[in-house]
Amino acid sequence: MLRHRVVAAMREFFDAEGFVDVETPVLTRSTPEGARDFLVPSSQQQGSFYALPQSPQLFKQLLMVAGFERYYQIARCFRDEATRADRQAEFTQLDVEMSFVTVDDVIEVNERLLAHVFDRVGGPRVPAPMERMGFEEAMDRFGTDRPDLRFGIELVELGEELAQTEFKVFRSVLESGGAIRGLNAGRRELPRSELDGLISRAQELGAKGLVWAFREGDGWRSPTAKFLTESELAGLNRRLGAEQGDLLLLVADQRPVANAVLGQLRLELGERFGLIDEDEDRLVWIVDWPMMEWNEDERRWDAMHHPFTAPAGEFDPENPGAARAQAYDVVWNGQELGGGSIRINRADVQEQVFAALGIDAETARARFGFLLEALRYGAPPHGGIAYGVDRIVQRLCGADSIRDVIAFPKTASGFDLLTGAPAPVDELQLRELGIAIHKHKLAGH
Repeated sequence: MLRHRVVAAMREFFDAEGFVDVETPVLTRSTPEGARDFLVPSSQQQGSFYALPQSPQLFKQLLMVAGFERYYQIARCFRDEATRADRQAEFTQLDVEMSFVTVDDVIEVNERLLAHVFDRVGGPRVPAPMERMGFEEAMDRFGTDRPDLRFGIELVELGEELAQTEFKVFRSVLESGGAIRGLNAGRRELPRSELDGLISRAQELGAKGLVWAFREGDGWRSPTAKFLTESELAGLNRRLGAEQGDLLLLVADQRPVANAVLGQLRLELGERFGLIDEDEDRLVWIVDWPMMEWNEDERRWDAMHHPFTAPAGEFDPENPGAARAQAYDVVWNGQELGGGSIRINRADVQEQVFAALGIDAETARARFGFLLEALRYGAPPHGGIAYGVDRIVQRLCGADSIRDVIAFPKTASGFDLLTGAPAPVDELQLRELGIAIHKHKLAGH
């Protein structure tokens, strides 16, 4: 019933604002948008497949080119990837797109949308304007692009205090371009078994290890203290704001790893020590994103949001890592509710971005030719946002998982307990589709 009221309030808001609800296809073409597509074989075109859409992104951009200046849709979306508390194989998005808008325009409309929906369903008060935080600041202070602002404990940079250290572990990380980051968990007293548990948890999250310490006098009580000088310990205490009895945690690793590990430990410590005020609500926009991030495993650039996000200023194909995006995410108590961007509206810029992402001209034409052609006709500046409707309802009712707010949810492995899907199909159906199942591969899997 809450979900019904949320969706009704969304429709009420957009109808009053002159937005048009347009349905977009569910059987479409496979496009690289970050996750794996669900594929649907065609019996009429054997050997060819539809894909279920990960989002209506391309369609809503085409609607802007066609002259629909204000669009919205409660859209069904699909991603063939592992499920988790806030992700299902199929889910519902509120998709919005507008023409002739800036980042500020989109944010202003969406703040009024959230205020309207929350007013109708008994959600928190939405401040106007909402707080904004740059991506780099969020990563530096909280180790994540979806920070929970309801409690303190912030990450701190410690490389300067250890620039001359003789401790080999720290020195080797700094010399390899890594970072030493830490946090102050406040005055605590934990047994050695729980401290060892924190080390194990850090390793589970991807760190090589974790340094723990308690401030005692001017120094530390820690296995690592003997490797550090008095001046280094004093500098670390000063930088961490450490007082007598405070628990200090340090990670020395590549910066993304240190951020991710300490960011997650921060959340877990906040819950463990009861630091999070469950009666408080903090909404924040994360803005000023990098346009791309380097994928070390595949030695290529990946889009931080999606390949259609417009750069802030000119895009330099020779230095894609320096490009900033006109992108924004809205975060509520540490959970991303939605995200969007201003879109690329020039075919030449879109082709440059595809090239930087390793999508050659032939592949771009084959997969996105319809978009590139539309942009050449002259596309207005446009932008929008997509919300996870399931996540909004989950957060409003305090559920632990979006499965609790979906009428017919799937299990963590993507299985539908009600209907038994996915399930094998008859050999006749496979022959009609021109598909054969290699049973030995299934057995090996």
